[in-house]
Amino acid sequence: MQFFKDFSLSALSAGFVAMLVGVTSSVALVFQAAQAFGASAAQISSWMWALGWGIGLCCALPSLLLRKPVMVAWSTPGAAVLAAAGLAGGFSMAEAVGAFIISAALIALLGFSGWFEKLMDRIPASIAAALLAGVLARFGLQVFESAQTAQPLVLVMLLAYLLTRRLSPRYAVMVTLLAGVAYAALQGQMRWEQVQWSMAMPAWTTPSFSWQACVSLALPLFVVTMASQNLPGVAVIRATGYQLPVSRLVGMTGIATLLLAPFGAFSLNLAAITAAMCMGPEAHHDMNKRYTAAVWCGLLYILMGIFGAVVASLLAAFPKELVMATAGLALLSAIGSGLVAALQQESSREAALITFLVTLSGVVIAGVGSAFWGVVAGSLALFVQQYRPWRTTQR
Repeated sequence: MQFFKDFSLSALSAGFVAMLVGVTSSVALVFQAAQAFGASAAQISSWMWALGWGIGLCCALPSLLLRKPVMVAWSTPGAAVLAAAGLAGGFSMAEAVGAFIISAALIALLGFSGWFEKLMDRIPASIAAALLAGVLARFGLQVFESAQTAQPLVLVMLLAYLLTRRLSPRYAVMVTLLAGVAYAALQGQMRWEQVQWSMAMPAWTTPSFSWQACVSLALPLFVVTMASQNLPGVAVIRATGYQLPVSRLVGMTGIATLLLAPFGAFSLNLAAITAAMCMGPEAHHDMNKRYTAAVWCGLLYILMGIFGAVVASLLAAFPKELVMATAGLALLSAIGSGLVAALQQESSREAALITFLVTLSGVVIAGVGSAFWGVVAGSLALFVQQYRPWRTTQR
């Protein structure tokens, strides 16, 4: 099988780090969202089962078929919206599942219709690259922010990264992660007591539909998933040089969410942060073989789905600074490439810089994240600077 011929340790490492960052960075938020709707322990476990299998299959199967990395994740801002709305509105789990289905149907419609891809085609390459750099740069800053609370750990990881980048760049992220885990274990910073030894099982929830849940849950979930997740996800795909069937992939995430919603899959979407990890040169020097990193990431997510609470709690045992530093260091080259592409053309440099800064700011307006507003601000700046009125007469 071609997959095993293309195997590399660096791809496996990239896939593991992508899964590690994807889960540990927001798994607590997913648990909080489930609890906001009164979820039982069995239902929370089912959420992890559904999300793990959904993300895993949506990463692994398309990547194997297309021989290109396809990265899918759950919607972190969507989980935040659900957690806040669930606590404020007092919605039941059945109403929440109904909202998941409505949101998923809208995403599938926007994807398969091609409307979303047509909108993305109108965004200039420099703006898209600046968007990518702005999204990723927040994680780059976290490397040095985490040094304020875990300076020795971060310094050990930074030194391991720099030395390995010089000696064997393909394994820099893996060695950095291992160095961080080893140091944290020796210092007694691993929270092994949080590990829960139980397998996840699917638990069906019959959906209930109400206009209140549609307005308060489904529509906000749909908007933030498209604007804050799928939009930067497409930007990563294009900035890394891959040509993927975006419309079908977005539609696929909608259908997958639709099928798994009764089990707790609230929203699946194209990944951005973790996609940059598996689509960059750290995954493999040959971009035609980087799909193996996405496949490994998918298989690890399926493993998370099977063991649910075990994997989630095991990953939660890592110190948060370790996860933040690993993510930031793994994304350094992607941040640099994005900035180079964004600022390359002088005619669009200021507009790209505005996009980068607004996205980096993390501003949230009307519940929509900074990725969307960065594109709006940069596109508006580009329009003001380059618009030329069309004249019917020549002088």
